[in-house]
Amino acid sequence: MLIIGIAGGTGSGKTTVVKKISEQFSRNEVAVLSHDSYYYDNSHLALEERRQKNFDHPDSIEFELMIEHVKKLKAGQAINEPVYSFITCTRQEETNPVEPKHVLIIEGILCLTNKVLRDLMDIKVYVDCDSDVRLARVIQRDMEERGRDVEQILTRYHQTVRPSHLQFIEPTKRYADIIVPQGGKNKIAIQILTNHILQTLKNQ
Repeated sequence: MLIIGIAGGTGSGKTTVVKKISEQFSRNEVAVLSHDSYYYDNSHLALEERRQKNFDHPDSIEFELMIEHVKKLKAGQAINEPVYSFITCTRQEETNPVEPKHVLIIEGILCLTNKVLRDLMDIKVYVDCDSDVRLARVIQRDMEERGRDVEQILTRYHQTVRPSHLQFIEPTKRYADIIVPQGGKNKIAIQILTNHILQTLKNQ
């Protein structure tokens, strides 16, 4: 199994990069694990308290469970990936079954912050993008998918998203084997990355 980690700031285009890479393979060849699924369940807190949590801090992710699942997939075992709702800010009862494949893509803003998880990766990628572009994407996404208004989004951005990006996410760029500038719009970088993955698989 080839394990690829794809990190980068929120709204940088990671999901687009993952999608474009996955399109080069059949469905039976690629599994994708998002660290968004591994946010701690905060159902014991009131909704407003849950919404105030800093989702851009490494402590918000249950890395122990994620690492356990990656190791199981690497060993050829299926796992049940948690399902997290950003509407209720809680982990759901249902799970998402994930089968081991030739390629495992781990995607998330914080996936390069954890050394144990990093060490399981064969290729580490950082998707880079201008902060104003990322903010515009975050506003659109959070309004459409997470039920937040512009004021809530901007308050959260200035209080937690931007400071956490500078403190935790941006520094992980130094761990990347490949940096993809301009996010998901950089077709050349994505093609080079895809070719590298294909060549690595051939050599395994």
